[in-house]
Amino acid sequence: MTAHLDAASKVRGVERVVVVGAGLAGLQAVTALRAQGYAGELVLLGAERYPPYDRPPLTKGFLLNDLDDSTLPFDPQELKVDVHYGVRATGLRPGLVETDGKDQAYDGLIIATGAEPLRLPGTGGHYLRTRDDAHTVRAALRPGARVLVVGAGWIGAEVATAAARRGCRVTVVEQAATPAPHVLPPEVGRHLAPWYARAGVELRTGQRVAEVRPDGVELADGELLRADVVIVGVGVRPATGWLEGSPLEVDAGVLVGPDLRASWPGVVAVGDVAARWSPRYERRIRGEHWDDALRAPAAAVATLLGRPTSYDPVPYVWSEQFGRMVQFAGVPMPDARLVWRGDPTRDPTWAVFWVTADHRIAAALTVDRPRDLTQARRLAERDARVDLDLLADPLVSVKQSVAGSSE
Repeated sequence: MTAHLDAASKVRGVERVVVVGAGLAGLQAVTALRAQGYAGELVLLGAERYPPYDRPPLTKGFLLNDLDDSTLPFDPQELKVDVHYGVRATGLRPGLVETDGKDQAYDGLIIATGAEPLRLPGTGGHYLRTRDDAHTVRAALRPGARVLVVGAGWIGAEVATAAARRGCRVTVVEQAATPAPHVLPPEVGRHLAPWYARAGVELRTGQRVAEVRPDGVELADGELLRADVVIVGVGVRPATGWLEGSPLEVDAGVLVGPDLRASWPGVVAVGDVAARWSPRYERRIRGEHWDDALRAPAAAVATLLGRPTSYDPVPYVWSEQFGRMVQFAGVPMPDARLVWRGDPTRDPTWAVFWVTADHRIAAALTVDRPRDLTQARRLAERDARVDLDLLADPLVSVKQSVAGSSE
C-alpha cells in the first residue's frame, strides 16, 4: 500500500516535501505524511533549537513549577525525516524555501510557522510563547514579587493564576471593560471578572497601556503602574513575515481554502499561521489553538498528496484559570441568542450557548461542565436544531435538547 501511494505521489510531482515549523502542527504533518503513505524525501525546519514540544503547558504546569518538559514523542530516524533545528525561514520562492542556513528545495510545502506575540510599545516586559520564555517568566515569579499582567484573555488569566499561586502580588490590566473580550461579549465576559478578586488578583479594566517599561507600565492617561515583573499577553499574529515579497496570498494569515490549499500549487498551510475559509461559518477562521494544530495536518497532507479533504470543524479551546476549567467551542454569531444553563452569579458550574434564529448552536462556553461542551460541540458539528427550554435545563443533558430527540 505504501509503495502504491508513494508511486502515485511521485507521478503528481511530490518527491521532496519541506515542512516549515517544528511545533505540534509541523510534527503532526510529518507524522501524517508517513502514515498516509508518502515515502519520498522529507525535511522539517524549526526556528527554535528544541525538538517539537507542547505549548499549552507553558502557561499552566511550567509556571506552577510542576512541569519542566513538554517535549512531544518524535523519532526522526523512524520517520526518516531530515531535521534542522535552529533554522529560520527567511523567504519563499517557487520551489525554494530560503533560510538563515541552507536553502531547501521542495515540490511539496507545508507551512506551519505558527504565530508570534503582539508587542506593545516599550522595551520592558516578558512575552510568553516559547519554552525559553516560560522558564524566564517562571524564574521571575518569586513570592512577594509585584507582577503586572497586561491582557485578561485566556493567556493573561492563566499567567495571573500561576503568579497568584506562587505568592506574587498580581495586577491584571485590560483595555476592554470585561475579561476575554477577543471571544466573549460583555454580558458573558463580566461573569469571569469576580474570579480575579477571589484569587487575590486585582483586575483593572478599561485601562489602555501606552508603554511597557522595565519597572512597570505607563497607562494612556499617564498613570505609572510600577511592578517587578511585567508579562504581556494581548494576543498573537500569524508568523508570516518571512513570506513578504512572495506572491503567496497572505492576509492575517496564509489564505487557504477548506482543503487547506494555499494560492500556490503544492503548498498547504496549517495551524496558527493559516487563515482558513469555513463554509460552515461563511468566513475566514484562524485556529490559533492546540486542537486545530492537532487535527488539521492530516487533511492538509491528504490535499498535498492529491486527495483533497474538506476540513471545517467547530473550533475548540480550553483554559485552566483560577481553579476552573473553561472550555469554548464554535464561533459566536452577532445575531445569535444567548441561552444560559445555570446562573453564573450563584452556580459554581454553568454554561452559555449562542443559538441561531433557526435554533442551531453556533458556539458554547462552559465552566466546569466538560460533558456539556463535548455534547454541544457534537450538535454544532451535526448542525442539529435544539429545543431552547431543554438546552437551558441543567438537569437535561445537552444531547437530549435536540428538537424532537429521543436520545
